Amino acid sequence: MTCNLLLVDDHSLIRAGVRALVSDIPGYAVVGEASDGSQLPELVLQLDPDIVLLDISMRCTGGLEALGRLKASGSRAKVLILSMHTDPELIMQALETGAHGYLLKDTTAVELEQALAALRNDERYLSPAIAHTVINQALVRAQVKPAPSDTHNLTARQLEILRLIVRGKSTREIAGGLGLSIKTVETHRSQIMKRLQIFDVAGLVLFAVREQIISLDD
Repeated sequence: MTCNLLLVDDHSLIRAGVRALVSDIPGYAVVGEASDGSQLPELVLQLDPDIVLLDISMRCTGGLEALGRLKASGSRAKVLILSMHTDPELIMQALETGAHGYLLKDTTAVELEQALAALRNDERYLSPAIAHTVINQALVRAQVKPAPSDTHNLTARQLEILRLIVRGKSTREIAGGLGLSIKTVETHRSQIMKRLQIFDVAGLVLFAVREQIISLDD
């Protein structure tokens, strides 16, 4: 089944370039374009794309504002930010607003395909060039915060282990700190990932931030 894409960027050359790259990736098709974020909710309703490729900086309605409106509308479309900005704070803001991935505009065709495949499979994606910086930013500033009531049925122990994972602790360190066996921690880690359907540490960090299991406040 074809995965339908909507491009939103105020530079026609960027849209043309992305469209050309997508045309060479089997299983994907661009079904619409927009040059202004204000058009996003209406176009998503009209075209029902699976993935929206959204620029974060546009002359009229910016990407973050448009993303917020889209999420408020209840749309299930996945959003992949396509931007030249590498500021960790801006990237985290986009992810907290509801973006499922963040891709730099100097990306390669191979990386674009990887990002689209990740979102198509209900995963998240960060450009390797920024992933390390963003995760470190989250970990350095992370402060434990009471978890909300809906945490995907994770137990208190699993939440405790999740917090330690996203703060960069190894399985051995977690086991030693909690007085558990390494095998027990590995079992909890596997169950956490299975319940959340997130299978990488970057995704766990983003989930923990979004669900306020950890806080990014100073």
